[in-house]
Amino acid sequence: MGASTTEAYDRLDETSGAKASFIILHPKKQTTPVVYASPHSGCYYPRDFIESSLLNPTALRRSEDAFIDEIYQACTKFGSPLLKAVYPRAYIDVNREPYELDPNMFDSPLPSFVNTDSPRAQVGLGTIAKIVTNGADIYRNKLHFPVIDERIKRLYHPYHAALRRLIEETRERFGTCLLIDCHSMPSGSLTPNGDFQRIEADIILGDRFGTSCDSWITERTQHVLETQGFSVKRNRPYAGGFTTQHYGEPARQTHVLQIELNRALYMDEDHITPLPQLNDVKRRLQAAIEDLNALAKASL
Repeated sequence: MGASTTEAYDRLDETSGAKASFIILHPKKQTTPVVYASPHSGCYYPRDFIESSLLNPTALRRSEDAFIDEIYQACTKFGSPLLKAVYPRAYIDVNREPYELDPNMFDSPLPSFVNTDSPRAQVGLGTIAKIVTNGADIYRNKLHFPVIDERIKRLYHPYHAALRRLIEETRERFGTCLLIDCHSMPSGSLTPNGDFQRIEADIILGDRFGTSCDSWITERTQHVLETQGFSVKRNRPYAGGFTTQHYGEPARQTHVLQIELNRALYMDEDHITPLPQLNDVKRRLQAAIEDLNALAKASL
């Protein structure tokens, strides 16, 4: 067996003919209570989705955490599994509640159980996104809820079942679990007056202001990353999403920390292509992962 194995979840889903929703890369043996997850690096864009969109394939990738799964794959060398989504955030966002939906996207009223008041859905970034990161509309026509409901059931729920299983198995084995939720962030955004406001950090750590993991974990992670030359800030503008809020229970020895990596460090954000600096970022993150895994093994 090699350094890691892949569970057979990247096969075609036999019931639908579509790809299943996630892949897990396993170490030869899990030796640390750290689990890594990449919910937004999926890059399988179904043909019917592309055809239904106003955007070309490159524009659809504006919301994708491109290359993040590749950057963090080294975690398997240091005793951790990596869960990664197969489908992109523009198609289904597994870092949301299962039904955060904008009713204006649909051709008929939504069921009462749908959260239509979610701030994220109201700005177009719900479980089914209305827009990509730069604000461009995704869909050409209104959506039909039964079709979206099937998408959620087939892709969202299996991803979270796998994540829960990894957390529970890790907690059973080690008595605790630290989930690192791996993301990338745009290097900046447009202000209301049209100016580009750059994010002045390489990495932003999100622990929901100390509620999703013990503060010492965030502090030590920041130190590990700064040792590798990254500039690090906490919680602003990214404090954590559904995953940190839903799974982070420090009192039950389940800690969740979100890491947002600035895309300008390693990729051309317009063309979604890697820069030569990608290998250096991977090397530095690999060293940080090694240190973080060793720290968690010794201290959690």
